[in-house]
Amino acid sequence: MTDKNLQEKANGNMSPLPLIPDITIDKKPTTLSDKRAKVSSSQFGFIVFLAGVMLIFACSLKVTRTTKTDLQIFLIILMLVQMFWMLLYILISDSKKWGLKEKDAHAGARWLRCGIALFAVMTLIMDSLDFAYFLGYSQCMPVTEGIYQVTHFIHTVFQVYFLWYHSKDVILSFKSLERFGLILSVFTNLLLWTSAVAIESESQLLEHMGRLSSLGFVNISRAENRPECNCTNNLCGSFSKGVFYTYPFNIEYHILASTMLFVLWKNIGNKIKYHQKKMVFKFHYVLPGAILGFVVLAVTIGVLVTYFLKIGYSKHNSELALLIYYLYSIIVLSIMCVASVIGLSLFKVENNSVGEDKSPTIKLDADLLIGAACGSWIIAWGSILAIIFAQSHPTYTWYNLPYSILIIIEKYVQNLFIIKYIYCKNGKTTANVISNTEISSIPNEMNSQVELTGTESYNEDTSSMQHIIQTSPALEDKETFHKATIVENVSLKDLDIISKDKPMMNQVHYLVSQIPNNEDISMKLNSKKIIMKNITVFLFMCNIALWLSPAFGCRPQYDNGLEALVFGFEPWIIVIDIALPFSVFYRMHSAYSLFDVYSTI
Repeated sequence: MTDKNLQEKANGNMSPLPLIPDITIDKKPTTLSDKRAKVSSSQFGFIVFLAGVMLIFACSLKVTRTTKTDLQIFLIILMLVQMFWMLLYILISDSKKWGLKEKDAHAGARWLRCGIALFAVMTLIMDSLDFAYFLGYSQCMPVTEGIYQVTHFIHTVFQVYFLWYHSKDVILSFKSLERFGLILSVFTNLLLWTSAVAIESESQLLEHMGRLSSLGFVNISRAENRPECNCTNNLCGSFSKGVFYTYPFNIEYHILASTMLFVLWKNIGNKIKYHQKKMVFKFHYVLPGAILGFVVLAVTIGVLVTYFLKIGYSKHNSELALLIYYLYSIIVLSIMCVASVIGLSLFKVENNSVGEDKSPTIKLDADLLIGAACGSWIIAWGSILAIIFAQSHPTYTWYNLPYSILIIIEKYVQNLFIIKYIYCKNGKTTANVISNTEISSIPNEMNSQVELTGTESYNEDTSSMQHIIQTSPALEDKETFHKATIVENVSLKDLDIISKDKPMMNQVHYLVSQIPNNEDISMKLNSKKIIMKNITVFLFMCNIALWLSPAFGCRPQYDNGLEALVFGFEPWIIVIDIALPFSVFYRMHSAYSLFDVYSTI
């Protein structure tokens, strides 16, 4: 029972609980065929993924006789196969005879599906702009460009429909077939994500080379690939810019889709029992956290605009842009560290118990947070080493040192904060402790007369309450009655039975006397919950703000030049191209997880 539930019981008014459903996952003994299918499907997926990665790598390096057309044909085939499997799954799922499945309430939350739908809409806009760009240069571009955009458009619509209606499914029939179909879908999305990251990294690299030249570190030029013919309309440049600004949403869409599909794959064959509870999100008393979060978001947009207006135009302007960015980041990261530490402290004060949840969704969330944070940590440690071993240090590079250290600390503390709360079971409060320790003191022969389950609904009508009060002399005082209902294991039905037994009534009366006044409980619990909700909302907005910077091209890891000077230009670029996408993904995934944390407080 949560603190909020105690307060509402004390006031005699119970509303729908904003809790994640109670879930128990009973795994059947793994048969040899199930284990073989799981191993076979995972190996199949990795083989397909590695083949695609090598093809992307060959195209990026422009290996002889390997072209972008070859990669697009490979991805088109994968998308078509995935769409065929999804169609087959939907037909089987809709069949009453073969559609054997259960639901995992932890997977595919509505807010998560709304998030992927939003990213999908932006992806569809990107595909439309990219196809319009292809039409403008259709005379000199291969037809596979247009076919790829159309296929990707249809694939996005089909996949979002599939995830919206089937992301909670626990598959219990045709398990071997579904394992291969799902793992292919997972790695298809990972390949589409990898391909998008490679294309974006190449376009970003051209801009960063010019910015480094303005700082005097390097003087490297690279030819930009452009169509060999003229555009048939005057809008090709606008279409290209539109694709550039919508590309980050496409990248987030594919990585999010792959994680949701992976949860489906992990849930195959599980037996899940849960009690569905209505989730109600209340946004009362979170105005301070929301205002601070929006202030950070507004300042972030201002810093981004300043950064793009100054970086790369002259040495003075570039240094000023980097200096502003580092100062802004140091302040925001410091505040986020303090907020996360306060949240962890309140977690310990509440003495919440942390349970081992077997849901693949919960475990995957925690693993992704730590795994994605490694990308930022790699870059941060590279920057720290570069500052230590560099022979010369321009003024702005010294601000990179506290920035890099704070990146490591902030993600470490925030991960602890999120993971503790997404694994947290309902905390034990004063009333819980009293009920758990004292209710057992009622004699066994009395316990046999009544089962104190605590599952009775507290939304019964007023007449039922009045009946118990009138027929229970020991509970004539209304305040005493409300205190009795606070005890977790004593429901209205239980009170009706207990009131007829005088010895047992004396025990309950003693328990009631040990519970503090309603006002004390309300004030104590409300203050902690309000602080926690404000911290969560603030961190949510900060992570959205910090996602905007690298997603839309504000990347000082490229632009300050010190790391490239120490490690070498090409080695450092390789490190950035591998690690930075995980860093960008971390911020968006943290926002998802913090939304989940908010719903459990």
